[in-house]
Amino acid sequence: MKIRASALCLMFAAFAVASVAGQGPASSTPAGKSAAAKSSPAPKTAWGDPDIGGTWSSDDLRGVPMQRPDEFGNRAQLTDEEFAKRDAQNEQARRQELNRVGAFRNDVGTRTVRQTSLVVDPPDGKIPPMTPEAERRGALVAFIRRTAPASWLDRSFYDRCITRGVLGSVLPVIYGNGHVIFQSPGYVSITYEMVHDTRIIPLDGRPHAGKAIRQYLGDARGRWEGSTLVVETTNFLGDTTGVGPNGGATGTSDALRLTERFTRTAADTLSYEATIDDPKTYTRPWTVLLPLTTQPAYRVLPYECHEGNFALSDILSAARAEDRTTAEALAKGLKPPAPSVWQGGLAAVPAAEGAER
Repeated sequence: MKIRASALCLMFAAFAVASVAGQGPASSTPAGKSAAAKSSPAPKTAWGDPDIGGTWSSDDLRGVPMQRPDEFGNRAQLTDEEFAKRDAQNEQARRQELNRVGAFRNDVGTRTVRQTSLVVDPPDGKIPPMTPEAERRGALVAFIRRTAPASWLDRSFYDRCITRGVLGSVLPVIYGNGHVIFQSPGYVSITYEMVHDTRIIPLDGRPHAGKAIRQYLGDARGRWEGSTLVVETTNFLGDTTGVGPNGGATGTSDALRLTERFTRTAADTLSYEATIDDPKTYTRPWTVLLPLTTQPAYRVLPYECHEGNFALSDILSAARAEDRTTAEALAKGLKPPAPSVWQGGLAAVPAAEGAER
């Protein structure tokens, strides 16, 4: 009970300071300039730790591909000409979103980044090949998700408002890319804007929990290496979320070891580097680098998504209605209606040979 109470106190404190400590000054990097890491003395907390607290966003990375296009080879940064082209495209997107009519607007950030890809290792900027085991897992999931769901278990953890996973909560998507980092002596908490996950990370050197204890976001332990917070996370549940936006892609395994590095490189920039080491899923470890930044007047608001929401019950009722319509047509000797497209483009994914529900 004491542990749970401490975690709740930290969570409430994180939300309480989000609108104060999290906002920070407006960006000192004008729109159209690179958000690459800059050398700057890291500020300190009142108890002497490097200060990485605040509200950070990956909005500025919307225009950076996850994997590096072949044309760039092993080059990690854009040339001036390439940067100018990306900046012009970003500026057009910003104007479009600012002038959009209606309730919805994409979050496009305020800066342009020079990275040619979010993946920085291997040197070619490509995600390493998956293991045969992971390819089988991925094919089965694609097969299930391109057909009408038999139960709620056929929808992803993101669909079910449970979690997007650690990396799925950091990688940029169309909205909801905010993170609130709150520090206290001996702990750091990170609250992700979408699906309202909060991680409580102890810094006191305690060992990881026993291998039998598994969690959606794993078991995190942090330590300071100079001005960098290093967080090592193990004890993940297997095959829940993948290393993709919103936790998409083939799910990682229970062998995943995630190493994150947080370094404040400027008043408005927090370098975030994450190494994915999962020998059951990928043939070698690989690393992504995201310069998280502040956005003017950005606030992390409650994300009203909850497990068992009405969307999920509607999806399942629609699937059963389709089943009944198909059965009735077959009983009458008629051609059944074309099946619905479930989970977007995954309907086009061919079924894996020998895959079974």
